[in-house]
Order: sequence, then C-alpha cells, then structure tokens
Amino acid sequence: MKLIAAQDHLAGAGGQNVLQLPNDVNPLAVSLQGVDRVDLQFPKFTDGRAYSQAFLLRRRMGFAGEIRATGDVLIDQLVQMQRTGFSSAVLREGVDAADAQRQFARFAAFYQGDAVVTAPRFAAEGAPA
Repeated sequence: MKLIAAQDHLAGAGGQNVLQLPNDVNPLAVSLQGVDRVDLQFPKFTDGRAYSQAFLLRRRMGFAGEIRATGDVLIDQLVQMQRTGFSSAVLREGVDAADAQRQFARFAAFYQGDAVVTAPRFAAEGAPA
C-alpha cells in the first residue's frame, strides 16, 4: 500500500481522472468509465462504510485503478484497508510514515483470502500441506 503525506494529496491529482465518492453512495450505482482513481472518505475512524465501498469496487466491479483512503485514517487501520481493496492512504498531519509502514511488517500474512489475494493461504502454491 502506498502511503501519502497530507500535503502531497492536497497538491492535486496529477492528470488522473479522480472520482471522490461520498461514503453514503452505493459504488455499484456509479459509472467508473474513464476513472483512474477513486477517493473514499473516512469522516471519523468509527465510520467504516468506505471499507465496504472499497471491497465492492475491487471484487464486484473489478476496478483495477487506485483506491485511496482519505479523512480520519489511523495507522492501525491500514492493514485492514489494504485487505479490503485500498491501494493508497493519505496520512494525517504529524503521522510518521515509518510508523505506519511497520504495520505491514507486523501483519505480513493472513490465513483467509481478501479483496486483493482472494485464495486462502492453504490454497496458495507452495503452501505446506
């Protein structure tokens, strides 16, 4: 997962066609024609509707572009964001990117499949029998 500083996110989309999807919109009802990036909002850390939106975009709609988490993004939620389909996250001001990156080393593998790696660990090639 790509981690983005808040000031870099505010700098602009860099020529991408960006769709900012409010968290009360059903992603299945939105056209993704020509969209390169979808920004999903976490208005507060207790509002997890963006997880469901990301999962729907990746698994049911097959969206292959960037899905970016914005808003109240906490570093302890980054691994779950990645597992539900997010490809990048905007860190709040003052959050150390090295601290955030350590979460991925701390939780490097999972038994269950997810939005990104759909097969369970036991079904992976080379997994112990």
